[in-house]
Amino acid sequence: MSDSNDRQLLHLVIGGELKDIGPDATEFKDLSKVDFVGAFANYADARDAWRAAAQSTVDNAHMRYFVIHAHKLLDPQND
Repeated sequence: MSDSNDRQLLHLVIGGELKDIGPDATEFKDLSKVDFVGAFANYADARDAWRAAAQSTVDNAHMRYFVIHAHKLLDPQND
């Protein structure tokens, strides 16, 4: 977080091999092998981690990483 007054907006970055490689595919092939990249206090840091993880697996078309906006799940009324 860049400033102590910034509001924490929790984002999770996860990824793994998908069953299908279509543009809307989101079902993991093996949930026990999902890669938890980390939890981040803001979208910018999560996006940077997502980009690094995705680029490290660019040669595998079945690998996909996602940024989950967990703050929206924890507090949906403040969206």
